[in-house]
Amino acid sequence: MESSRVAAVGNEPVHWTRPAVLARMFAAAVIGSTFLFLINNYLIFWQGWPGLWKFFAHQQWLGLGPLRSPLVDDVLLLGWIQLGILLALLAGVAVYVLLTPQRGLRVDSELWSSVAAYVIRGCFWAVLLVGVVDMVISFLRVEGFLVALFGQEMATNLGRSVYRGSHIHYPLVILGFIIALFARGLGFIWLALFVVIAEFQIVISRFIYSYEQVFMGDLVRFWYAALFLFASAYALITEGHVRVDVFYTRFSLRGKAWTNCLGSTLLGLPLCWVILTTGMASKGSSLNSPLLSFEVYQQGYGMYVKYLMVGFLIIFAVSMMIQFCSYFLSSVADLCGESGHKDVAEESAL
Repeated sequence: MESSRVAAVGNEPVHWTRPAVLARMFAAAVIGSTFLFLINNYLIFWQGWPGLWKFFAHQQWLGLGPLRSPLVDDVLLLGWIQLGILLALLAGVAVYVLLTPQRGLRVDSELWSSVAAYVIRGCFWAVLLVGVVDMVISFLRVEGFLVALFGQEMATNLGRSVYRGSHIHYPLVILGFIIALFARGLGFIWLALFVVIAEFQIVISRFIYSYEQVFMGDLVRFWYAALFLFASAYALITEGHVRVDVFYTRFSLRGKAWTNCLGSTLLGLPLCWVILTTGMASKGSSLNSPLLSFEVYQQGYGMYVKYLMVGFLIIFAVSMMIQFCSYFLSSVADLCGESGHKDVAEESAL
């Protein structure tokens, strides 16, 4: 049995073993690299930065051949900045773990779960605000009220997806994440009620007033997609996903911990990375292309939120990635015998 150093966290002893340190580094590195991937994707495809792959090719590192068009000085500087960010991330992960040896695995697990919860809360408020505001704009546009209220120029701009996305949607998304800092309830649960209300108003307007527009169905689909994709991370940590328990329920605590560790690292995390890398590999990829072009539906005067619904897959992958890391740390804590799991006390008493 590997010797361990014991540090005090309040009144709870924490066993600082090598597996625990490596597990904390692994989880922090995965989550950090996920956000770094998203930042680099924005810098490369939205702002024209070179990216590490082109930068390495320019330098002929890692056995890569030279570029046909070498990077100019200004762009090369951006490449060095991106490399510096990557190295800073790796150094930050190591420093964070090594300077906080007293932190238990479950403490880190709860930290990452809270990060995932914040992302989901922010997205809930974002889709709520964007859905309501965009529906109102679409209604005014269909009924011809935009010109009277805002003038011809603004009415024309609001009919362009790029303008509406840049000047209406994105500020509302930022506002949603600001609200999420202070509103800590599980907001996406209320999204189910809003979906029902949105569907109910379609029924009332169609069968009583004989009025129906495309944007009304778009709102239901917009919120419905958000409900399922945003709730996945929360369902994971609360055992809400359907589990085919043929063998799992008969496993011991360690057996379940090993199963969850291997499942998270070999199945869960790769799935999330496949979604991100295949969908955001280039400008024409399935996720980047709609986001870059502010893609909308083709049925006419509907809501301009199709590109945001594509972005839901990114939120799904990121939130699940964070939650899988949290799940992984919690399982490693069970393997290391760290206190805090309800089954640990039960097994110890036997």
